[in-house]
Amino acid sequence: MPLTNTKIRAAKPADKTYRLSDEKGMYLEVTKAGGRYWRMKYRYLGKEKRLALGVYPETSLAQARAKRDEARNLLAEGTDPGQARKAAKREQAKSAANSFEVIAREWHSVQAAGRWTEGHATKTLQGLEKHIFPELGHRPISEITAGELKAVLKAMQAKGTIDRANRLRQTCGEIFRYGIAIDTNTGNPAADLVRTLQASPTRHFAALSKNQLPDFLQALQKEHRASPVTCLGLKLLALTFVRPGELRQAKWEEFDIEAGMWEVPAERMKMRVSHLVPLSAETLATLEQLRELTGNAELLFPGRSNIRKPISDNTWRQALHAMGYKVTAHGFRATASTLLNEMGYRADAIERQLSHGERNKVRAAYNRAEYLEERREMMDHWGAYLAALEKGQKVVPIHQKGKRAS
Repeated sequence: MPLTNTKIRAAKPADKTYRLSDEKGMYLEVTKAGGRYWRMKYRYLGKEKRLALGVYPETSLAQARAKRDEARNLLAEGTDPGQARKAAKREQAKSAANSFEVIAREWHSVQAAGRWTEGHATKTLQGLEKHIFPELGHRPISEITAGELKAVLKAMQAKGTIDRANRLRQTCGEIFRYGIAIDTNTGNPAADLVRTLQASPTRHFAALSKNQLPDFLQALQKEHRASPVTCLGLKLLALTFVRPGELRQAKWEEFDIEAGMWEVPAERMKMRVSHLVPLSAETLATLEQLRELTGNAELLFPGRSNIRKPISDNTWRQALHAMGYKVTAHGFRATASTLLNEMGYRADAIERQLSHGERNKVRAAYNRAEYLEERREMMDHWGAYLAALEKGQKVVPIHQKGKRAS
């Protein structure tokens, strides 16, 4: 007689495991501990076998019978349902191992270890976790279509995150190319979307103009809400025009005061190659002032709550805004580039000091000292120029004597 729900609920554990038969080979196995398991007995190629159909009550009587019928259909087609299930699990595990998220995280770990700064690695992963993984992370990378990716990115653009959506398209394209290299997929659907998304707006870092520079440097000497350490940091940004993150995380041990040189370690540089920054007399004097305030710490700019960590990446931006300058800390690079070009310094030397351009790590490592003597002269001139502006002296920023053809 077939089982009923009433009979199943009434089944109690006994001294040993026993079975309650249903029909067509299915039965309920009741263990001594009280567990109730659906099983199916069948024969394949003359050999008796068992197939698990689920656990009661998570799997109801009706659901167990449906699974039994599916297994019987496979038997009718000449397929062993037990082997079919194992094959399906293997395929499922393979799909999970080759999901977009798994491959993306593998790609990310490779890039983060070999090329990126910690900050860039964090932002890249956060973008994927927030916008891409929730929709596409579980999908096998080989099955994702351009249409699926386009839908996710278009939804981002509709919310106004145009630039981020385009950056994520580029990131996804690199992930798909990585997948092709390791044989998890054959196509790159992100490549088909280059002209189908809204173009990113041109991005410019707000920078101080030549006319604003004197007032700014003089304002750093006055009483305002920014701390002395923050003001010295802003002055060093103006003097060295490195990327804010390179200075924010700087350590005293990186500076050779006698040689007048700062070597920014490769792990903090965008291209993962160390960078040489000649230190002018004005820069050395500013560092000496800063040492009196933070010289007991490892970092030039230690955080308030934890001196082993640097100040927040918003510290200088907030200070600039509090002083009335709607510019970015990164903008000092543009200011220096503009004025040094006006002074007549060679574009190649300026670009090298800005650590721009070289995409090949081997060549970049070889060229890190390129134009070094010219750069040292340029940085000395730049430091003296800023010092004069700070004192309110009238100077003409034209470097006629040492002018070099571009």
